[in-house]
Amino acid sequence: METENQIRCSWCSASDLYKKYHDEEWGVPVYDDPSLFEFLILETFQAGLSWITILNKRENFRLAFDHFDYKKIANYTEEKIESLLQDAGIIRNKLKIRATISNAQAFMKVQEEFESFSNYIWKFTNGKPIINNPKTTKDIPATTPISDEISKDLKKRGFKFVGSTVIYAHMQATGMVNDHVENCWTRVK
Repeated sequence: METENQIRCSWCSASDLYKKYHDEEWGVPVYDDPSLFEFLILETFQAGLSWITILNKRENFRLAFDHFDYKKIANYTEEKIESLLQDAGIIRNKLKIRATISNAQAFMKVQEEFESFSNYIWKFTNGKPIINNPKTTKDIPATTPISDEISKDLKKRGFKFVGSTVIYAHMQATGMVNDHVENCWTRVK
């Protein structure tokens, strides 16, 4: 049970929402395709912005993007794109909205080839989380050779806004990598 005195990774101290995300989601392995897609889309929208901005708008994104239903998103029309561009509850970036649609299409192609996106993405870590042991957040990299490899492969498959930094953040968010600092209470729970 959480107490006020628990030590957390320093990046999440800005708000209760950030703390909740850190404590319950960040670094926890995710193997289901709908959740992997949600994080992929949220990470692509985060490119160039802070993660707390995305977290604050997460529920709005869920509503605007049909609860991240990639089958629906893959078929969005120009009318839907215009509607999204008018939605003040999300990040209204035309390139990122269009990338979300093409990423949904590419996501389903990966599912066809590998039976699930989870099978595809987790093969890069042999199906297991990479447990790092950073002493401080300064010891956490922005990219790694694995995120470089995944980024390159995703781009080859038609994904957009999936640079190595975005992919490493996705790996952290979905527990492919555990980068909680050594004195963070979540490392021992």
